[in-house]
Amino acid sequence: MLRFSRSLHRSRRQLWVLCLGGALVAGAQAQSLGSPLSPGSGAPAASEHGAALPSGQGAGVHSPLSPFAPLPKRDDVMAWSLLTDVTTRIEKKRIVPVYSAEVKALDQKKQRLQGFMMPLDPGEQQRHFLLSSVPLTCSFCTPGGPESMVEVRTKVPVKYSQGAVVVEGTFHVLPNDPFGLYYRFTDAVGVK
Repeated sequence: MLRFSRSLHRSRRQLWVLCLGGALVAGAQAQSLGSPLSPGSGAPAASEHGAALPSGQGAGVHSPLSPFAPLPKRDDVMAWSLLTDVTTRIEKKRIVPVYSAEVKALDQKKQRLQGFMMPLDPGEQQRHFLLSSVPLTCSFCTPGGPESMVEVRTKVPVKYSQGAVVVEGTFHVLPNDPFGLYYRFTDAVGVK
């Protein structure tokens, strides 16, 4: 049974990596997908540098049509705009993130972040999940790229919620993660 459970977990993680890799490739090729949002609906059409962001890059779009409330403004957490301000380069046929000095300075430090949970295992209590800048359960919201997701490993289980959650733990900037992740929290705890 344990062998089957490990195999299932590994398969789920490999599937996630394939999905994440597809988003990276789509972003690298600058493909753009249609959006259910009309122009002027509040969806960002361009990056702060003026260039349009292809789907699968940036923070994603939290649609005004979403049944889920957007992330509330909090001054005690890292801003997703800081984490999503990352560029990429091709190195030996791999897409490699290039972080700003401000993001690199957060590495190995205790930080807080709010976002929406994406469980990697079944159950109400989660110890390993992804935190996203937009709700992945919203059919109107457009997910961002790998810079809009953070892997979280907790000390104690956190109750699953479809609404926004806040975690605190040691923050890691991942320059060369084999699964294509850009950020990770370890020894995290849920915060009110």
